[in-house]
Amino acid sequence: MSTTDLDLRGMSCASCAARIERGLNELDGVRATVNFAVERAHVEHDSVVSADDLVRAVESAGYHASVVSDHTHHHEDVPESQLRWRLAGSAVLAVPVVALSMVMAWQFAGWQWLVFALTTPIVVWGGFPFHRAALQSARHGASTMDTLVSLGTLAAYLWSALAVLRGSGHVYFEVAAAVTVFLLAGRYAESRAKRSAGAALRALLDLGAKDAAVLRDGEEVRLPLAELHVGDVFVVRPGERVATDGVVVDGASALDTSAMTGEPTPVDVTDGDDVLGGALNTYGRVLVRAVKVGADTQLARMAQLVADAQNGKASVQRLADRVSAVFVPAVLVLAALTLAGWLVAGQPAAAAFTAAVAVLIIACPCALGLATPTAILVGTGRGAQLGILIKDPRVLETVVGIDTVVLDKTGTVTTGVMAVDAVEPAPGDDADVVLARAAAVEAASEHPVAAAIVAAAGDRVLPPVTNFANDPGTGVLGDVDGVTVSITKAQECDGRTSVEVRWDNRVRGVIRLADDVKPTSAQAISQLRQMGIRPLLLTGDSATVAQRVAAEVGIDAADVIAGVLPTGKADAVKALQAEGARVAMVGDGVNDSVALATADIGMAMGTGTDAAIEAGDVTLVRGDLRTVPTALRLSARTLRTIRMNLVWAFGYNVAALPLAALGLLNPMIAGAAMACSSVLVVANSLRLRRFGR
Repeated sequence: MSTTDLDLRGMSCASCAARIERGLNELDGVRATVNFAVERAHVEHDSVVSADDLVRAVESAGYHASVVSDHTHHHEDVPESQLRWRLAGSAVLAVPVVALSMVMAWQFAGWQWLVFALTTPIVVWGGFPFHRAALQSARHGASTMDTLVSLGTLAAYLWSALAVLRGSGHVYFEVAAAVTVFLLAGRYAESRAKRSAGAALRALLDLGAKDAAVLRDGEEVRLPLAELHVGDVFVVRPGERVATDGVVVDGASALDTSAMTGEPTPVDVTDGDDVLGGALNTYGRVLVRAVKVGADTQLARMAQLVADAQNGKASVQRLADRVSAVFVPAVLVLAALTLAGWLVAGQPAAAAFTAAVAVLIIACPCALGLATPTAILVGTGRGAQLGILIKDPRVLETVVGIDTVVLDKTGTVTTGVMAVDAVEPAPGDDADVVLARAAAVEAASEHPVAAAIVAAAGDRVLPPVTNFANDPGTGVLGDVDGVTVSITKAQECDGRTSVEVRWDNRVRGVIRLADDVKPTSAQAISQLRQMGIRPLLLTGDSATVAQRVAAEVGIDAADVIAGVLPTGKADAVKALQAEGARVAMVGDGVNDSVALATADIGMAMGTGTDAAIEAGDVTLVRGDLRTVPTALRLSARTLRTIRMNLVWAFGYNVAALPLAALGLLNPMIAGAAMACSSVLVVANSLRLRRFGR
């Protein structure tokens, strides 16, 4: 299956999105979802279906489409600035129209002709976007939100114009003028709010550097990012962004990665350290060798994950989509029945007309169409800012009921790097001497234990070692300071790896090593408990090691599952699910990928392997375990916002349409309420931008 994203133009409501989606899915071998909020279609299709076929399918439905590329800048069908001018001009003209129509004391002989003249440009010029879209839909045998708006305002205008020309009859110019202004105001506010909703993703995309100062034959050459290749060495000066993922080959600095990982503190880097493209260099000049470029970089992958999530649909949106697809035709039928019902009941034609126009204008499938995608748009964008990448909107619904979080140990709860925990000298010996001599010998070894001991020695000047020998499985030895120092594995103590340091035929000290627990892990466990979630530790390490780590972070001894083979981690998750638990699995290694896929929600540490990240439903960009409770809270808040939006959108229409049909709703009030409903839904979604602050 191939994947193509289409940039859509001409949509005005959820029924438009449903029509496009239906047209695309009628093609053989095509599975498409259309997102009204971001005005894009995500299409999976057979290779025999071309992008041109997809564009033609959209155009046959009465809309416009273009294939999204890396360089596509989204085109708005009615630019915001144009809406602003139409709104301002129409509002100025509408004030005297409404004033003269509503205040009888201000009316004078021939006032109807004045309001007729003032209303004409409002309806024709101000309402042109609605009329044009309605006409385009009619040409394809369809009806949309613009159909309702256009019919309602034109009916009020033409009825009134005919009354003026005949010299008798009630006029509704204030309805046509005010409704047009209200709807333009709503469309303008909605446009601005939708742009704000997508701000997080745009900010993420804008993090990438546009060019790089690449070293070629010792000279700096400024090249576009597209010409940067793996292996190129480029310069990053203070205030510049790292052009692409790489490794520092010279220099030292601190990089601000907060926009990508949510980590507030700049990260110190020096020779040999990995760096992320998009990170901001704070003070030092560094040389970086490119390791990944283009779509392979973490920033590009993050942006793609967020975009995919925002293009997707939560299943709660399906009901709204089904309702929106039939909503406009149903409203047209209801308006006709209202008009007929009032006339059959012997009511005046003016009253029947007013009720029918109110029905046309009050209907608002826009709110239904915006309820879910805007919340997803803001929620996933805010998640990206916090270092949480939600791959699929359906994950949001799975969060409800999660009561158990299973944590891998190495690299998730712990750093995954061996470190010296304690140096215990023998009576009469000095700990510093024991460590220095051990580090001198281990400096010649490549074993992880050796690296940890050397790192613990810090900046000490180590004595030279001669006659170094390595006995795999036993230890190392060498001559230091005129004595032969041997380092051999000792018996495990309290879940820590231990080595004995000997010289002159006796043990001079024991060095205890452990996989350090991350400093934030205990706080994360505490937060999970406060949320009523049970944390479990799942590891392939021995029970002694697992219990030590569990005790340090606050996990109960009974909630430790140790000595599990990689293939057994998924079985452990299944066993918990069989007991009725709703399980979220957090891991970072290849051996966690099956368990991540098996759990109700898989959360992969972004510092882990690609296999784990691909298997997870959520990627935690930072290695900080505190992002787990944050991700769960954000998902729950986003889902709650979606439900609030849907309740309002459904409730608004259920309550308003009968009132309009019964003549209890003035068309002007109906227009204002319709415009406000869409803005209210988007504004409610925008509250998610403040999550975590």
